[in-house]
Amino acid sequence: MQLFPKLSIGLLNGWIFLVVFGIVFGGVVKSFPKDVIARLYDTSNWTPTQRTLTRVGKVFSVVITVLVALTPLNANTPVFWLGTVIFVLGLSGLVVALFNFRNTPANHPITQGLYKVSRNPQWVMLIVMFLGLCFVIGSWIAFLLFMVTVVCYHFRILGEERACLAQYGDTYRDYMRKIPRYFVFF
Repeated sequence: MQLFPKLSIGLLNGWIFLVVFGIVFGGVVKSFPKDVIARLYDTSNWTPTQRTLTRVGKVFSVVITVLVALTPLNANTPVFWLGTVIFVLGLSGLVVALFNFRNTPANHPITQGLYKVSRNPQWVMLIVMFLGLCFVIGSWIAFLLFMVTVVCYHFRILGEERACLAQYGDTYRDYMRKIPRYFVFF
């Protein structure tokens, strides 16, 4: 790992991982009915602070994405392969969580599949995936930017949970008591 990678435009850069993510995520979401997609991006019941911090998180996400895209890959390091495994695990978990979301009727909170161990498995898996990307490119600065992004998106998650409480009431409140926000240890 290095503090800041040497950036360049090249065929063997981190953009390859971003394209894989884009194809998989885009393909999965594109297969969903429009009402499910609308639920995925519902921002009702968010506070102004949650909206603002989500925007800040998006800016950091763009910076990380550019950093990943312009960093040449070095497949000769163990950290690259560790990052690749973490990326694949995160992307796979994200797909599972998305289908758990899709297969739950709109009038019920999502409590099946990965939602049995986390209230926010889509976000957890995105975090795992982007952590893997930080290792893939071997950059400490990407990791630091990523940590700021995670803190900003925590407030987005609070907004999503607030919307679920407004929509599902006591059913969701009971679910919150039983299932941790991020996974067993949080």
